Amino acid sequence: MEKNSKITPVKDLNYDDSITELQKILGSLQDESLSIDDLTVTIKRASELLESCHQRLVSTEKEVEKIIQKLGLGD
Repeated sequence: MEKNSKITPVKDLNYDDSITELQKILGSLQDESLSIDDLTVTIKRASELLESCHQRLVSTEKEVEKIIQKLGLGD
């Protein structure tokens, strides 16, 4: 994660922005450009982003299931 840049709270990011940030974090881990000093903070941020994405996927799945049931298209 870049120093001196304003970090948007995870709750304020949409799903696509969260995925984009996770991809950047993964890239910095893969190319080893991340300093050891920033590793813990970055991994914590990645964990928060992953949890947020997971919650959104679960929520979306439930909403879609409700809509399908309402339309009578379920099993």
